[in-house]
Amino acid sequence: MFRYLTAGESHGPQLTAIVEGIPSGLKLTEAEINLDLVRRQGGYGRGGRMKIETDRVHILSGVRWGETMGSPITLVVENSDWVNWDKRMSPYEEHRDDSIQVTRARPGHADLPGAIKYDQRDVRNILERSSARETAVRVAVGAVAKAYLSRFGIAVSGCVIELGGVKAGRPDLSAQELQQLVAASPVYTYDEQAAQEMMTAIDNAKAAGDTLGGVVQVRVTGVPAGLGSHVQWDRRLDARLAAAMMSVQAFKGVEVGAGFETARRPGSQVHDEIFYDAQRVSDGEQSGFYRKSNNAGGLEGGISNGEELVVSGAMKPIPTLYKPLQSVDIVSKQAFEATVERSDVCAVPAASVVAEAVVAIEVAAAFMEKFGGDSIAETARNHASYLDYLHRF
Repeated sequence: MFRYLTAGESHGPQLTAIVEGIPSGLKLTEAEINLDLVRRQGGYGRGGRMKIETDRVHILSGVRWGETMGSPITLVVENSDWVNWDKRMSPYEEHRDDSIQVTRARPGHADLPGAIKYDQRDVRNILERSSARETAVRVAVGAVAKAYLSRFGIAVSGCVIELGGVKAGRPDLSAQELQQLVAASPVYTYDEQAAQEMMTAIDNAKAAGDTLGGVVQVRVTGVPAGLGSHVQWDRRLDARLAAAMMSVQAFKGVEVGAGFETARRPGSQVHDEIFYDAQRVSDGEQSGFYRKSNNAGGLEGGISNGEELVVSGAMKPIPTLYKPLQSVDIVSKQAFEATVERSDVCAVPAASVVAEAVVAIEVAAAFMEKFGGDSIAETARNHASYLDYLHRF
């Protein structure tokens, strides 16, 4: 079973993740994980924190000589800004300083509901953990999941399809060609004209002291039919992917495949017709069954159907504005302008990398449930046997 936990605060010494379930024999390096951490820190519209941090992962357990051992993997991402916060975020009682308490709850954050739930009068005890800084180490976990999936021919890629109301047009290109366009884009999209309009929208929002949200999309290729299940609600792969996307800070909506658009169309324009061609197996495809459309996003009845998985997530504008919103001091009950912490104008490009990570994690978990294996070699044997079964079905 693939599972993980993260720990750490935005201005604490480090972010930590414990990853369990990766079998032995998977090649894994810090450099490979760091590629995704660099992508998460990029994107047009980022703020001051990205100028302070240079995220790098350290593997502290579970890997020996570049290969996993089957034991829990410990990943650490250090916070460079900790040197300026060691007293303010100290675990030691003697460093307590009530004069630096944060009591002004910011609209759109976890500040007020978190303070109420955990009986806190210092909102920093909430905002430090609820911060999207936590996603740095989640991206590291996602990179481990992607390394595992790639061993079995499964690729996960994310991109921006809408930002500040500007929608990207998807060119008719292969998945690899689209990834190359996204990698070269300042806003992680494949439409160059839309990218220019998106950057202009970000510049305008910055000048107005405002922020922008958008929509990101994750596509997964190479997924065999049969991951997930229809038999219980919590085993449905679409439900698990939706939950994973909604777990990303500032995400407010999820679509699988054509999503909400399917509610606006008649059934004849929604459901993907099924075809069969035995030649497909000879051509290297996993199955002779196929669909000419993919409105279902590769999932039917909570089970992968062999088509490309497509999941999209809507990210709201970042709630910390440089033109502050009104709020209330939770102690004095006086009205104030909300406190401004360092913030981005737009983090939608970075969010596409985080979405990519959480989708990879869920697909990896479902893959492990299906194929098991204490070693990569054992999983590979099980996977190969199943592919042979698909060829003959």
